[in-house]
Amino acid sequence: MRRLRFLLLGTALVFLLLTGFKPDEDQTIIIELDEKPAEFVKQVKLRLPRLEIVAEYDTIFNGVAVKGTARELEKIARLDTVVNQYPVHTYKALFEKTNPQTREKIRKTANLPFTGKGVKVGVIDTGIDYHHPDLQANYKGGFDLVDFDDDPMETEGEGATDHGTHVAGIIAADGKMKGIAPDVDIYAYRALGPGGAGSSVQVIAAIEEAVKDGMDVINLSLGNDVNGPDWPTSKAVNKAIELGVVVVVAAGNSGPDTWTVGSPATSPDAITVGASARPAEASVLTVPGEDRQISLIPLQNSAEWNLGKKFPLMDGGNGEAPLSMATGKIVLMERGVVPFSKKALKAYRRGAKALIIYNNEKGAFQGSLEGLNLPIPVVSISQEDGEWLKQKAIQENQWVETSQEKVEKSLAPFSSRGPVTTSWAIKPDILAPGVDIFSTVPGGYKALSGTSMASPHVAGVAALIKEAHPDWTPAEIKTSLMSTADLIKNKQDEPYVPTEQGAGYVDPEEAIHPKLWMSPGSLRLGKLEEKKFLHANSVITLTNTDHQTKTFHFLVPDEDRGVSWSMPSSVTLAPNQSEKVEVEASLSKAFLSKGIHQGYVKIEGPDETYSLPYLFMNEGDDYAKISGFELFQDWETSKDLSYRFYLTEDAEEVTVDLYRAGTMLSIGRLFSISKPSAGTVEGEADIRLPDLAGPYVAVVTVERNDQKDSYPFPVMFQSPK
Repeated sequence: MRRLRFLLLGTALVFLLLTGFKPDEDQTIIIELDEKPAEFVKQVKLRLPRLEIVAEYDTIFNGVAVKGTARELEKIARLDTVVNQYPVHTYKALFEKTNPQTREKIRKTANLPFTGKGVKVGVIDTGIDYHHPDLQANYKGGFDLVDFDDDPMETEGEGATDHGTHVAGIIAADGKMKGIAPDVDIYAYRALGPGGAGSSVQVIAAIEEAVKDGMDVINLSLGNDVNGPDWPTSKAVNKAIELGVVVVVAAGNSGPDTWTVGSPATSPDAITVGASARPAEASVLTVPGEDRQISLIPLQNSAEWNLGKKFPLMDGGNGEAPLSMATGKIVLMERGVVPFSKKALKAYRRGAKALIIYNNEKGAFQGSLEGLNLPIPVVSISQEDGEWLKQKAIQENQWVETSQEKVEKSLAPFSSRGPVTTSWAIKPDILAPGVDIFSTVPGGYKALSGTSMASPHVAGVAALIKEAHPDWTPAEIKTSLMSTADLIKNKQDEPYVPTEQGAGYVDPEEAIHPKLWMSPGSLRLGKLEEKKFLHANSVITLTNTDHQTKTFHFLVPDEDRGVSWSMPSSVTLAPNQSEKVEVEASLSKAFLSKGIHQGYVKIEGPDETYSLPYLFMNEGDDYAKISGFELFQDWETSKDLSYRFYLTEDAEEVTVDLYRAGTMLSIGRLFSISKPSAGTVEGEADIRLPDLAGPYVAVVTVERNDQKDSYPFPVMFQSPK
């Protein structure tokens, strides 16, 4: 056990070395203890006087932040109370750069008398420029978990950030622009340092600080790619909510694929927010005679797409090879190899009217020209649309033309989708504006896009609800937000599915004055795998929050073959009356297609119809079976390895093979694990290897039900100093 503790602590030390720190320099790490930190602090002061205790944590976990050299920090492993250190998985601020010509000011909360006065909101992010004239009056303090001091200012100079200030402005700006809740007390917890990146130990410690400081609402516009409900950051969020704090989390920017929402947005108790775009006019590309419209996403700093006639399209490859003359043509290039700005400059110099960059992987993307200002528009499209254009417009020599399409409220293509592996829960819970959001940044204002911009909209609304109803619990605030949300529709005039929009688009006025509560806000009916039949049921509580007696009628969803629903036909509720209702789906494996089945149970009231999302699984789907893989070499001996990863399902065997990056020459099999259970898997591999300094690729293979799935993960090893 003591040896395992040493290896886990070595994880933190290797992280310090890999990020450029030297063994003789003072650095700070956070470690977990098996008891309250008071006695541990005494032991450190007595036995290791060169180490400094920077902070103590005893609310959502027991631990300390310790400062010292790597060599001194290693000695902590000899103390028996050191049991663990949370994974140092990197978290990043979630935003997509946007086209400033389409930016819009934040939606004002019209017809609401509430401003968030007296409510404390903590922003766990890159810090805040608290000198900004729109924020300085409402800024009340916080803590810096990167530098470990009381000054959570945005990073300046090299690696400068503006993300936290932008998020704070959406919630609490009160100057030239107004946030959602302009009178809240705003607090900053800087967990993400230069470049907008930080570790999960910093995020967890920031949550701890915010809870201890008495925050009513916490906003987390950050995340990673671990799609599982019990990763440590998700557990920390659950604990904060249990202690009475409303926690709002950005869903992530890894859409449009399913299974892309990551921790801590996977927390079952958090309010997870996806991004929507507001009504606007958008340019679309068409090929005459073809029934297909291609949406164009402008890159940041691009000129406006205002081409008014037909143009020929030419293939520019990926921009690496010389480009032939493109006068009077639109150039189509594939993403990758060459930076966007160099692709654009090459097209412009050859006379192109515009440049279209299509993705080199599934889905859409957004990007930036990195300060390059050219008179031609540069846009992105999906891989599917790019391949189609190559076929229809280039190979068949068809010209393309532009038209303007009125776009109603829609789902942002980058917004991460659910569901959550293992728990099969629906995420996101709700949508909010996340495209071209104009807000505060150090020195001024600018527009950004991302679920990072959507999450603080909901955090601001939660603050308004808290002012209006100070006795409501975090669960009741979440219930009110989800019960009153409005479903939005796609181009086919069909509602986006639950794993895309959850309960729908946030409605602040209705959420503050709800007429019906449905709890939980979505139905999780489980997974049909081994059994041929499954009776999946969920109990929901309906509460009439209006002042009149009302009758609510249940509308059975359109039945797929193999699904039979059972639910009451109606429920009558007096004012403030609650009643538990059972909804059951009888599932037959033989008649159901494999994968995700989802939709909405409709509940029709006298004034409006409510939508309750549901989801169940039939056998497997195309989600990753493993994520968050971390492999660390003992920093002192360069021999023993510790590992940690998230496994979405029970497996027969997991094997890990190591290859040299670039050449992919095999180093050999590192270890294998027999019959690991779903969830977080961690341990040590007692092996002897040569000096592994440099970059590698660990290929992790999961065997289950006679099927093998392999996943590559980059690994960097540092030589001992």
